[in-house]
Amino acid sequence: MLKIHNSLSRKKEQFTPIEPGKVRMYVCGMTVYDYCHLGHARVMVVFDMVARWLRASSYNVTYVRNITDIDDKIIKRAGENGESIRALTDRFIAAMHEDADALGVLRPDHEPRATEFVESMQKLIGNLVDNGLAYKAANEDMCYAVRKFEGYGKLSGKSVDELRAGERVEVAGGKHDPLDFVLWKHARPEEPDEVKWASPWGAGRPGWHIECSAMSSELLGDHFDIHGGGADLQFPHHENEIAQSEGAHQCSFVNYWMHNGFVRVDDEKMSKSLGNFFTIRDVLKEYAPEVVRFFILRAHYRSPLNYSDAHLVDARHALSRLYTALRNVPPVGAADVDWSAPMAARFKLAMDDDFNTAEAVAVLFDLANEVNRDQSAQAAAQLKALGQVLGLLEQDPQAFLQGGVEAGGDEETASIEARIAARIEAKRARNFAEADRLRAELLADGIALEDTPQGTIWRRA
Repeated sequence: MLKIHNSLSRKKEQFTPIEPGKVRMYVCGMTVYDYCHLGHARVMVVFDMVARWLRASSYNVTYVRNITDIDDKIIKRAGENGESIRALTDRFIAAMHEDADALGVLRPDHEPRATEFVESMQKLIGNLVDNGLAYKAANEDMCYAVRKFEGYGKLSGKSVDELRAGERVEVAGGKHDPLDFVLWKHARPEEPDEVKWASPWGAGRPGWHIECSAMSSELLGDHFDIHGGGADLQFPHHENEIAQSEGAHQCSFVNYWMHNGFVRVDDEKMSKSLGNFFTIRDVLKEYAPEVVRFFILRAHYRSPLNYSDAHLVDARHALSRLYTALRNVPPVGAADVDWSAPMAARFKLAMDDDFNTAEAVAVLFDLANEVNRDQSAQAAAQLKALGQVLGLLEQDPQAFLQGGVEAGGDEETASIEARIAARIEAKRARNFAEADRLRAELLADGIALEDTPQGTIWRRA
């Protein structure tokens, strides 16, 4: 049985869906004012993996990942660029999709934009007003009265008195308590009309936290199975979502909370605010997309992920070992998993243990060793099928190992092939010194050669 580490209980729990055979999952997506970085890539890849495994486990999954397309940073960036909010957000949503597609991330079933759900947000705020949990502050913003919600702090595990206002939580404006947060921001004169909506509390726009509460309940219901996101969202964003949703609907909000660990650089969290981030598209200029996906999945989703060129190079070498096994022993038959086979059973046991991809990837390497040792086409078929469960090993092995046009371009590929041809001619002429020189030259350029009965093949070392 699948077990999930629940951030709410701080322990692994057996997963039991609210409705048998069906899973409703919501994940906090991107705020689209810039290109996505590797921290965003981890969120996308991790929860893509979760959705894939749930479906492989025969659940009918409804996966929602939202887009925040109205936010202080978006307004500021659009103003700096001299463009409309919609033009800015459309551009970066398209860029996000390009990055996600490259990483093999399947589109969620629903990808709601916050601006499309303002009416739902207003309805939810109205419920909070009726339930005595919302009030108008001195600056005319509508705020949530945190101390009036008895369960506040249960996700972060701290009492109200221990908590401090986090990022994006305003602490001024005549609020009753510093921890109170904004539900509806009254219209500022300097802001463009496209971010102002009429409401019962005056013209304005929604606060950040209310967006996810409204979109998740609208698309998945007031009570659903799984809510995920990065660890940085646990407080205050997810804590505030619980307060809003349970305060408005008077029922439990989410059964299982999942949070992936940070991507770190030099022991600091990767983030735009710290200026130590690497955009996905910049990383993909140096490394194949599947290498980046593999780099993310070979670590357990809750553990820190340490970014460095050395780690990505190691991931490339490791993934090449799997593809080399598939190249040398092509799989036979359909790429279906035989779950009764010992290796597949181990893989399933790992994935059912809180999506332990680190152990699941270890099973792939054991299978590759079996393929190499026994030349077993059946084992190769299982290797490929299990890899595909994680969104891996879907390419032609030789194309991956050579890197293809995407890795270096036509000119580089032509140069490699020309030097291989020259080496073959040198060997035919028994000029072994020249043949060895060309092999060494190619290896220095990151190209490894392998002489086989079918001829010389190459791969990126």
